[in-house]
Amino acid sequence: MEDALTSFPDPETCDRARLARDPAFDGLFFSGVRSTRIYCRPVCPVRPAKSANVTFYPTAAAAERAGFRPCLRCRPETAPGSPAWLGTATTVGRSMRLIEEGFLDARRVDDLADTLGIGSRHLSRLFAKHAGASPTEVAATVRVQRAKRLIDTSDLPIAEIAFAAGFRSVRRFNDVFRALYGRPPSSMRRRLKVKS
Repeated sequence: MEDALTSFPDPETCDRARLARDPAFDGLFFSGVRSTRIYCRPVCPVRPAKSANVTFYPTAAAAERAGFRPCLRCRPETAPGSPAWLGTATTVGRSMRLIEEGFLDARRVDDLADTLGIGSRHLSRLFAKHAGASPTEVAATVRVQRAKRLIDTSDLPIAEIAFAAGFRSVRRFNDVFRALYGRPPSSMRRRLKVKS
């Protein structure tokens, strides 16, 4: 969506693209027709409205905020860059952000699936397809990476790092860290060199 905002064309270009139904502009802007209060994609198959009756918006949300409703023919919700167009990768991307923020540190995969509005089995299938790992495995990797950053950049005791990184016990933290790095977390701590 950020790209749509930075590449929003001027009104004349939008109007030419709309009249030509130019697919190169699909997803870059939406046109609102004042007489019908409907907004469309530039590739809408409906006969184009008169230019004097049309306004342009960088996003579907902007068109809706201006009081327009989506066209049922060109379905703006399926425009390039929209969640529907991006498909299931959008769901996985949102899941990854939630996991990165610590969602699975205190909750279950079922809770994550509920938050996303899908079943946990479907979420697991999407992760297998797009991430090559389960949500639980991704969360474990995120926790270890968080811990490794804290080990490298802080003087916190190892036990505090374990809990700050999202582990529920120091023992589990040590086991996971040993399994991944082949040594305990304390051995990874970089000693600050004293400059003379």
